[in-house]
Amino acid sequence: MNNKYNARQKQSGVVLMISLIMLLLLTLIGVTGSSVTGLEEKMAGNMRDENLAFQAAETALRVGESIVMLNPPAFSVANNGKGGTGLYTTVGTGAQASGYWQTVDWTSGTGVATYTGGSLSHINSAPRYVIEELPPTNGTGANPTGGSLEAGTTGNDTSVSWYRITARGTGGSDNSVVLLQSIYRR
Repeated sequence: MNNKYNARQKQSGVVLMISLIMLLLLTLIGVTGSSVTGLEEKMAGNMRDENLAFQAAETALRVGESIVMLNPPAFSVANNGKGGTGLYTTVGTGAQASGYWQTVDWTSGTGVATYTGGSLSHINSAPRYVIEELPPTNGTGANPTGGSLEAGTTGNDTSVSWYRITARGTGGSDNSVVLLQSIYRR
């Protein structure tokens, strides 16, 4: 009996120390796992916002293209962007050749057109767009190709009209923004 009692007195608590280390390791693994999960949730939310912003901008871009396709409005330098039309011309005296889309205030509805079609779910603000009339080019022959957007192209049969449509959409917050642009030939 004496030997058993002496063996118990000689133990130094190694099991307790190993248990505490294992608990610390499990705690670290749990905390790391929860922070990784939180980061993945944020990434998924950001991707969703980006996708919503893209879809909103795509909707506004298609509206701008359909306006130009069906019945192009009258463009004039004097009326550039007035009345929330979002119509600009880069042709004429005082016109901005580099693009009005770079200088308009997208957040206010004064110089841009706002999408007013059907409701778009889960977006923070309605998408907006501008339509810019670009300098026309001349095409030749029965089926003109229109040349290029650069000045100095020649031709004598048909004038080809060019329009730059730029659309801006936001997602679930105004922090996620997508700008889309297309050049439309008519």
